[in-house]
Amino acid sequence: MLLALTRYRSGRAWRLADACAACAAAMSHTAVVPDTSLRPGRRCPASRTPAAAPRPLHGPGERLRVREMLTYLAAALPRFTSPAARLLALQCALRADAGAYVRLPGSLLRGMRLYGRGELWQELEHAGWLRCRADRHPHMKAQLLDAALLAQGAGRRVRARAAQWALRPAPVALPSGWPPSVQLTALAVASCTSGEAGSIDMEVLARLCGHSPHQAEELLDRLVITRMLTSWRYCRETDEVSWHLPSPANAGRTSAQQ
Repeated sequence: MLLALTRYRSGRAWRLADACAACAAAMSHTAVVPDTSLRPGRRCPASRTPAAAPRPLHGPGERLRVREMLTYLAAALPRFTSPAARLLALQCALRADAGAYVRLPGSLLRGMRLYGRGELWQELEHAGWLRCRADRHPHMKAQLLDAALLAQGAGRRVRARAAQWALRPAPVALPSGWPPSVQLTALAVASCTSGEAGSIDMEVLARLCGHSPHQAEELLDRLVITRMLTSWRYCRETDEVSWHLPSPANAGRTSAQQ
């Protein structure tokens, strides 16, 4: 059984309910809430990281916050919203103030390779998720229209830290220049990684990234090509996809080569 989150009346009402995987996949405006702990029967991946290894700037709290927000967006946005628009929506959702307004500086959008991409804002407007507001160039200002977003619980500072982590989601932080589809897949994988391994249901991964399971397989292959992952495996019996990351020493050498 899975915990399913369903959106009603354009986000004005939400429902959490248990459902089987097949039912959850067939329900419209529904996303499966990812596990916050390991399911019974899943073994915790053993980390080979030495005890003296330096800790990342952000911890599991930021990963969990991003994973929760990706799950929310999977239900709030149309199924096949583009990866670039999803990355933009994630930053808007995590950086919005208490009044559901967000102001993104041009420098942030340039760093994300989304500067001047007016069609992405139009895509989110067409979905009824936000409304753009006039602001001084080169900033972009918008009002988020989904009232459920303000009930996510975490304060603005906590969400801002998660937004920063989402820009460089260690330990699967890709160099700049990769397509948004690969960047979003790397972010989803990083949000479900503990130590040097991770796993998630394939259908859930596809929903978080807004594409088909077949596309998810191709994008995971690209993460192996970039050496962000050493390998990944799909178990059709359980619909679970799992992966392994390079050891910290090998990851450091890979980053230096790139």
